[in-house]
Amino acid sequence: MEKLKLIEIIKNNPSAIGYIDNPTDEMKLLAVKENGLVLKNINNPTIEMQEVAVANNGRAIEFVEKPTENMMIKAVNSGWTNLEFIKKPTDKLIKLAINQAGWAIKYINNPSEEIQLSAIRKNYEAIKFIREPFESVQEEAVKISYDALRYINSPSHNAEITAVKNNEKAITFINNLDKNKILEFLRLNFLVIKYVIKNITKDELEQLLKEQLSKEDIDEKYVRDFLNYKSIDKSNNVMPDNKLMFIYEYGSKYAKKIAVDEKLKMI
Repeated sequence: MEKLKLIEIIKNNPSAIGYIDNPTDEMKLLAVKENGLVLKNINNPTIEMQEVAVANNGRAIEFVEKPTENMMIKAVNSGWTNLEFIKKPTDKLIKLAINQAGWAIKYINNPSEEIQLSAIRKNYEAIKFIREPFESVQEEAVKISYDALRYINSPSHNAEITAVKNNEKAITFINNLDKNKILEFLRLNFLVIKYVIKNITKDELEQLLKEQLSKEDIDEKYVRDFLNYKSIDKSNNVMPDNKLMFIYEYGSKYAKKIAVDEKLKMI
């Protein structure tokens, strides 16, 4: 009679197993079947109890001292965060977790370049959890989104270049900006001017534009961005007075062709 009463109590409240003296295996099994996390309150659980607990709640893997491969796979499949409770996960387990969310890399020590790439391709923000990302990983992340640059402590120069080319706002995430870097980034993306207009002189900008716009292989977007850019800060006008005339005077044949097309759009 007492046994049946205890079983009924466990059915209603599986956590009660922790307060029952010498519970039977039947009681233990029932408890983990109802709530896998009560495994932490069970002494010397059998393999069956552990398997049932993990099947009920993947996080129960935290309380399994020597989990089998099957248990670990079930745990990770039920949620990538459960990778946190697995010591020395195999490549298979890591891939299962990363395929769910790139953020799973936070639970991996010294991830390989392949794993890092898989993680940021799933979620580019995952790069924030990689202490020293490979250069290839940095570049891939900022290709996906320039915003990834903010999460890299010491970005490579190539990663900075890729990010700024992708979006001019990336320059706001770059430390130690000197004049050479500013001019280099302006050559890559004219719209960087929005963030550095106070850091360059009219002569410096004109010299840079003469060099860039005279190129026959100048990027079309660069020319159009130059023509369409309007400075909000009227007190710091370093732009050429007449952009169309500037291109006609210094631009390549291709740059002039784009300028004509842009002018026709304005009509």
